[in-house]
Amino acid sequence: MRKFVSNTASRKLGLLRHLAAASHSRFLSSTPVLDLLSSMPSANPPAAPPLSLDTINPKVLKCEYAVRGEIVTLAQRLQQELLAKPGSHPFDEILYCNIGNPQSLSQLPITFFREVLALCDHPAILDKSETQGLFSADAIERAWQILDQIPGRATGAYSHSQGIKGLRDTIAAGIEARDGFPADPNDIFLTDGASPAVHMMMQLLIRSEKDGILCPIPQYPLYSASIALHGGTLVPYYLDEATGWGLEVSELKKQLDAAKSNGITVRALVVINPGNPTGQVLAEENQRGIVEFCKKEGLVLLADEVYQENVYVPEKTFHSFKKISRSMGYGEKDISLVSFQSVSKGYHGECGKRGGYMEVTGFSPDVMEQIYKVASVNLCSNISGQILASLVMSPPKVGDESYESYCAEKDGILSSLARRAKALEDAFDNLEGVSCNKAEGAMYLFPRIHLPQKAIKAAEALKTAPDAFYCHRLLNATGIVVVPGSGFGQVPGTWHFRCTILPQEDKIPAIVSRLTDFHKGFMDEFRD
Repeated sequence: MRKFVSNTASRKLGLLRHLAAASHSRFLSSTPVLDLLSSMPSANPPAAPPLSLDTINPKVLKCEYAVRGEIVTLAQRLQQELLAKPGSHPFDEILYCNIGNPQSLSQLPITFFREVLALCDHPAILDKSETQGLFSADAIERAWQILDQIPGRATGAYSHSQGIKGLRDTIAAGIEARDGFPADPNDIFLTDGASPAVHMMMQLLIRSEKDGILCPIPQYPLYSASIALHGGTLVPYYLDEATGWGLEVSELKKQLDAAKSNGITVRALVVINPGNPTGQVLAEENQRGIVEFCKKEGLVLLADEVYQENVYVPEKTFHSFKKISRSMGYGEKDISLVSFQSVSKGYHGECGKRGGYMEVTGFSPDVMEQIYKVASVNLCSNISGQILASLVMSPPKVGDESYESYCAEKDGILSSLARRAKALEDAFDNLEGVSCNKAEGAMYLFPRIHLPQKAIKAAEALKTAPDAFYCHRLLNATGIVVVPGSGFGQVPGTWHFRCTILPQEDKIPAIVSRLTDFHKGFMDEFRD
């Protein structure tokens, strides 16, 4: 085979031979040979990196997720600085009010749930005499029941792609008990939290940027992010802040018609009930109107119901959209409905266990096959999350050994959340230029801040949104982490922030005090 050498390479080789022949000493020249060679032009200049912001998928660049965005990154840096140098900031701890992550803020898990999980993960201890004294009898019994449903009795094994059949049976029975209407375990897909289920449905629904999804504004940024990642178009509908974040069907119709006139095919409607970030709980009559709208317009109804246990006002009750649609006489062939549930929220707050499910009804068998195919690509959701989802939908019952302690833990968490919501709501309403709707449910408050023009101009000078400017200043002065309303969407010209109600009750007075002092100083500094 003939060998070809580039001109540059030949020059390097010639120079090397010349230096070797002319030198009687390796120290003849003060310039090392390798240095001379390295200074010469390379035959193969360094290639551009395989990925840059110019070459990655533009859909990823378009995707944003505010609850773990820039302000949270800053908070984590401040926390490291406090650890390295205590006293380096005007506060002694970071108070995270940015994300619905209860156990990170010291909420304890439900004992019965964790007992069952522990026994399922280590079944060898089920036969030990000590176990009877350490675990409740109903937890032991439930663990045996669940293990009998798992192939090989191994939580480390893959399951059916939709989830373990026996656990889906349990969840279907729980849905039926909740709604009073039948549920089919074959309609249930167990997922790693509700978020992957939402992504699965966006994959199914979105074909191009010409496909739109009606989403509430404000919305949980999972929806805007997943729509962007899958290449669709978010079609916004605005919740009415003046009526407690009301959802008006007339607004849905208006935005649907506007999208159609722009050549967008609207495929589905997202409803978050109870609301995130807004905390409202929909009335039955309102839900009926939404179901009727979806049926008439041929839309898939995507019902985010992960906060169904988080209702804090006696005048409101959670009703699933499946229950509402069935009570209206609409069956499988009348409306396509996907309901999302998660173990991360409610009173259990098991975010890290990544458990959840979607109940998919009103789709043809061939479409259901395609959903199953997408689920199969991920093999299955994690088994601990599957077990927890079944426990959430089938907790201890009257007569079980754990029933009283379970009820005490559950009621204690929910009643404390209600008190925290009220305390923060009152605190926001007492701030100058701030108004806050009542927290009926979920885990958040979404107060509106009427910012002085001077503050808005200061934010514009820094090329940042005015509510983000406020939240940055709040964090740097107090250590309190909240998320700007611009990360969730809001009526143009209005400014908000989302604050969780999750910090432990004994931390709430400190949050209120720090926030009140900061806000007074901020308003005085920027007063018009």
